[in-house]
Order: sequence, then structure tokens, then C-alpha cells
Amino acid sequence: MNTIVPAPIARQPWEMLFPLFVLVAFGAAVLYSAGGGGMQPFAISHLVRFAVFMTMASVMVMFGRDFVRFMTYPAYAVVLLLLVAVEAIGALGGGSQRWLNLGPIVLQPSELMKPVIVLVLARFYSTLPAGMIVDWRALIPPAGLILVPMALVLMQPDLGTALAIGFGGAVVMFLAGLPMRWFVGAGAAAAVLAPVAFFFGLQEYQQRRVTTFLDPESDPLGAGYHIMQSKIAIGSGGFSGKGFNEGSQSHLNYLPEPHTDFVFATMAEEWGLLGGLVVIVIFGLILRWGLKVARRSNDRFAKLLASGMVATIFFYVAVNLMMVMGLAPVVGIPLPFMSHGGSSMMTNMICIGTLMMVNRWNRESPRAGLIS
Repeated sequence: MNTIVPAPIARQPWEMLFPLFVLVAFGAAVLYSAGGGGMQPFAISHLVRFAVFMTMASVMVMFGRDFVRFMTYPAYAVVLLLLVAVEAIGALGGGSQRWLNLGPIVLQPSELMKPVIVLVLARFYSTLPAGMIVDWRALIPPAGLILVPMALVLMQPDLGTALAIGFGGAVVMFLAGLPMRWFVGAGAAAAVLAPVAFFFGLQEYQQRRVTTFLDPESDPLGAGYHIMQSKIAIGSGGFSGKGFNEGSQSHLNYLPEPHTDFVFATMAEEWGLLGGLVVIVIFGLILRWGLKVARRSNDRFAKLLASGMVATIFFYVAVNLMMVMGLAPVVGIPLPFMSHGGSSMMTNMICIGTLMMVNRWNRESPRAGLIS
């Protein structure tokens, strides 16, 4: 059947792209308000970054299956070396050493490790014989691939990113079919070691975040300030909000980080419960599309790769929403496609680009060349 829409446009995954564009535009509107009613300094850079990384994602779509599989381990090695470089020559900011100053750009390698850990584990399990999935060789090498970058990220220190790396890796291991008893055992071990990790593995400010999460009112002007102001902003929005650009918590500087970690609270104060539901529904549509791509994948590598990328985006969304509502400690996880920040936008657009790439693989032959 002939159509007036050109084929390259018609075959784009608009089921995901349209909600994504709406979410990014809504995020720009919230950042406009968070910036005091102007496109500078947050809204315009948010849109520019999205345009740049959307172009990157469009280029990723052209990568063939064999090329991606070939580049998996070199990509992991490069990012791991960048994490080591952060410990040696990384730039300090906000009390943490997380960035590499590369002249025109400032790179946070730990963000790159989130999608790369999914990629390398999908590659590993796609080549592992089915009979070995219950063998120790299905557990020990992947555990090392996960724990080494997690340890380097914890040294920065960056607990939130380390947990994101571990979550993405664990999801791929689970979907690969590892025995459930191994996960139960790991959970039991984590529960036993949690007190030790709390007292000896966390920085003092990280310990305060955990204790304050349990009782934020105990330190309302100190460690509990972020959570309490966020809950006040969300609650004051009511059902339909105070109105666009009318949020007092963010405009009067009561709400910390209204343009990054707590952008959802900024939005909820002005757009209310209705705005919050719209954001959650849009994220649901994007994640639902990603799961459909994973289910339709025609080989083990693509299926694990797509599922892991969906899990990475989900971790960002779930932890950020729980954090701003006081249901989880403040760990510095921004809200995808809405928070201002280049590193998180880059990571999530790599996930989107990977899903679009796998979606193209699903439409075409099971085997593809380098770039087709």
C-alpha cells in the first residue's frame, strides 16, 4: 500500500519516539521554571544535549550485530581504564572525584559503565553453552566483570552509580537463567554484610543519608532538609498544581537541586498529581516499548542486551521517584530525559539508541554485517 510518508520516516519507532519527545519537551518546560522563568541556564542546554545525543542514537541504529559483538570487550576495557584514570588524575567536584577533564568535554566514565556492563554480560552469556549456565563458570567471571568497576566507582565515592551498575548486571544474569538459589544466597549474604558495609564501607555523609531517610525529621535543617523540602513541594502541588512558573519552593530556593535530582518535585509543585501521572505514564510507554523489543529479539545476545538497557532506564526512574518522595535515601540519581545534566542524558540515550538498534535487527535478517 502506497503512503505519502517517506519510508525512512515511517519505519522509525514512533511508538517510543513520540512519548520521548513529549517527555523531553515537558522537562524543558520544568527547567524553564526552575531557571527563574528563562531558557537560560537550564532549558536550552537540556534541549541542545538531547538533540546531540539523539543524533548519536540515530547513528548507533546503523551498527550491525557482528560489529557490536566484536567491540564489546574492547569497549569494556576502555571504560575500565577510564575509571582507573579517574582515580589517578580525575577532577574533583562537590567532594567527589568522578570526572575526567578532556579539554572541550568533561567526561564521567562511571556513567558509561552502566550500559557497557549490560553489553559485556549479554555478550558473555550469549556465547556460554546452555549446559554451563548452572556451572560456577557462569557466575565467577561475570561477578568479576561487575565487582571491579563497582569497587572503582565506590572509591570516587558514588554509591548511586555503583548500585546502578550492579543492578543492570544482576538483571542480565537473572534473565540469562542463572539458578534462583544463587540470587537468594547473594541476597542473604548482602543482608548479613549490610551492617558491616554501613559502618566500614560508607562515607560519613552516606551514612547520614541512610539514617536521615529513616527519620528525616530528626535533622530538618541538616541531612533531612532535602527530603523534607521535596515532600513539601510535591504535597503543596495538590491535584492540579500551583500553575506553570508559580512554584514557590523552587523559586524561593527552598528546594535543593530543583533542576537535577529533584526536578520531579519542581514539576509536581506546579503541575500537581496530574503532571506526575503524565510523567509516569510516559515512562511506562517507553519502557513497555523496550520490553517489546526484547521479546521480539531473534537471538540471545539481542534479547539480553535490550532487556538490560530497559532495566538501566527503569533503575534511574524508580530510584529517583522513590528518592524525591522519601521512599529511598538521596543517592544522586537524576530523572531521565527531564533532569538537567549531560552525563545522565548521555547514558539514557545510549540505552535508547541500543534499543533502536536492536529493533532494527529484529526487522531485518538474523545476521547483519558491520554497518548496514
